[in-house]
Amino acid sequence: MSAPDGRTVTICGWVRTKRDSKNLCFIQVNDGSCFASIQLTYDRENPNNSNNSNSNAIEAELSKVTTGASVIATGKLIESPASGQAVEVSLETLEVCGISPSDYPLQKKGHTIEFLREIAHLRPRTNMIGATARVRSQMAFAVHSFFNENGFHYFNAPIITCSDCEGAGEMFQVTTLDLDRVAKSGEVDYSKDFFGKKASLTVSGQLEAETYATALSRVYTFGPTFRAENSNTPRHLAEFWMIEPEVAFYDLYDDMDLAESFVKYLLNWALTKCADDLAFFDQRVQKGLIETLRNVANADFARVSYTDAVAELEKNNDKFEFKAFWGCDLQTEHERFLTEQIYKRPVMVYNYPKEIKAFYMKMNEDGKTVRAVDVLVPGIGELIGGSERENDYDKLKNRIVELGMNPEDYWWYLDLRKYGSVPHAGFGMGFERLIRYVTGMSNLRDVIPYPRAPKLAEF
Repeated sequence: MSAPDGRTVTICGWVRTKRDSKNLCFIQVNDGSCFASIQLTYDRENPNNSNNSNSNAIEAELSKVTTGASVIATGKLIESPASGQAVEVSLETLEVCGISPSDYPLQKKGHTIEFLREIAHLRPRTNMIGATARVRSQMAFAVHSFFNENGFHYFNAPIITCSDCEGAGEMFQVTTLDLDRVAKSGEVDYSKDFFGKKASLTVSGQLEAETYATALSRVYTFGPTFRAENSNTPRHLAEFWMIEPEVAFYDLYDDMDLAESFVKYLLNWALTKCADDLAFFDQRVQKGLIETLRNVANADFARVSYTDAVAELEKNNDKFEFKAFWGCDLQTEHERFLTEQIYKRPVMVYNYPKEIKAFYMKMNEDGKTVRAVDVLVPGIGELIGGSERENDYDKLKNRIVELGMNPEDYWWYLDLRKYGSVPHAGFGMGFERLIRYVTGMSNLRDVIPYPRAPKLAEF
């Protein structure tokens, strides 16, 4: 915080409020760099102002000032008598760069979050979305800092791919074919398409990251991914960012160590670097948020096998909408119960049934489970999903065939198991899920600048 030492400062930003009386005018200006605004004060009875040759010019500009207008102002930085602010600016010059007419959508406070989604191009000017954007920026920097400090190389996975990492088929297709002609003929000839075969937007950079991990040892991806899942819920987006480290010579337990240290690093970064914005979220969005984040950052994560976790859940099945049983895919209500009621701390559930996990995960000796892990945290449930990858050529190929997939589509991925194969592991964290957790926001659409969802791509 700058000291009220009377020096001349220049303020550039957007007007949040204006209060004008006979002798005094107060203007709150925010430039988005931090949560706090600064107050410009103009005292018409101050001799320095009434005798100032700029007084007429200032009055003319003051008449243009409305909520949302952009201004450039200069003045002396002085101590503020008002509560909640240490300094203010005694106005000496004022220029309204851009006027804001009466139809400015953010004239009043208390707009609903649903309304703000309808004006995604203006909503960053609100306290809530502006704070979310600053937290998102800081957390992106924290991601790169963590991996850089731990010897990882940043790898840019392709956005266009011809393989489905998840095997679910919920991918957006990329094509230059004439769709009207295809519809009329009823035939698709991919040999005439741009890439010569069916191509899609990626759902994950993991498979490609594995190729670089087997050359550089430690890599991570951090970029956009896409999923054409027709889910209109607060937990789904069609376009989202994924963080995916991949490490050669790692097993499942190394992977869990990495995931735990990663989560703690990110939360400590948020608590340190985003204190003002988190204080707003704690007060206005989710009471107790800071305490929750601090508790997770300082906790020893429990490590529980899927079998043991389900056994605990089955004892409490009367509390769940979806009953837990061995072989079920854990629901959010199950994940939260484990973290909030049973273990009362973050939980890492590992060794899942093979039927509910992806084809690339390494099989355990029991033939029923794979070396997968989900990191669950209080409040939202799953934050990270990862696994040790299958590094045996024949086992991986058999699994691909078993699931009805075409091994030829994964020939290059199988090659990694032929030439110098090594144990390796990694995980994925949805960046928006992280931001949702750190801010306490309830909907992923409010923690990404321009959300993409079913029937939503206007901005």
